[in-house]
Amino acid sequence: MVSALFPLIVTRAETRRGGKVLVGPVDLTLEGAGCTVVIGPNGAGKTSLLRLLHGIARCHAGRIEWQVDAAAARRAQSFVFQRPVMLRRSVAQNLAYPLAIRHTPRAEIAARVARWAEAVGLTAMLDRPAPVLSGGEQQKLALARALITEPELVFLDEPCASLDGRATREIEAILTRVAAAGTRLILTTHDMGQARRLADHVVFLHAGRVFETASAARFFDAPATPEARAFLKGDIVE
Repeated sequence: MVSALFPLIVTRAETRRGGKVLVGPVDLTLEGAGCTVVIGPNGAGKTSLLRLLHGIARCHAGRIEWQVDAAAARRAQSFVFQRPVMLRRSVAQNLAYPLAIRHTPRAEIAARVARWAEAVGLTAMLDRPAPVLSGGEQQKLALARALITEPELVFLDEPCASLDGRATREIEAILTRVAAAGTRLILTTHDMGQARRLADHVVFLHAGRVFETASAARFFDAPATPEARAFLKGDIVE
């Protein structure tokens, strides 16, 4: 998949709440392939950065420029929250919902629901109420629901934060497959093992500012800033 959205160019962008700057000013350019992992200390603003880029947090200053208009950019994206939001409906109805609101033909909805349920291992649960699923199953459902519209870009906020090792491995396998198929991923994680496994590119965020961007290999082998070096060593970064 070749994305028409990129490059994404962020210039002096800020988002605030109650007069407090949560993130920014941010200068960042992201190209259109692979998996970008946003890392940094707790409170660095990782979630706020994803929300700002996706458009669910207001850009109070600066610019966020896609290579298509804002409406087309939003239609081409999905967002997976750290805590999955489940409709009080069946697994099948949760999967069908984003297609139904796009007026997708019923036969195509049924085919895509079956395909994505199989892809994430939920075929046997299609008739089960989504809220009764385990945490790992809900996260797989949230991921499938985000991917079922075939977006060019998916944002994921700590997608494995509360999952056990087995569920984390399953989610990472799905992400690896969709990234290899061309879907652009931008995700946050506090798990450095996961960052090393998934990242093609790293954005290091601290105190709401981008301190460093680099390929994953270069960042993990030779971080350029003292803050990033301290963070990778496990030191407290202030």
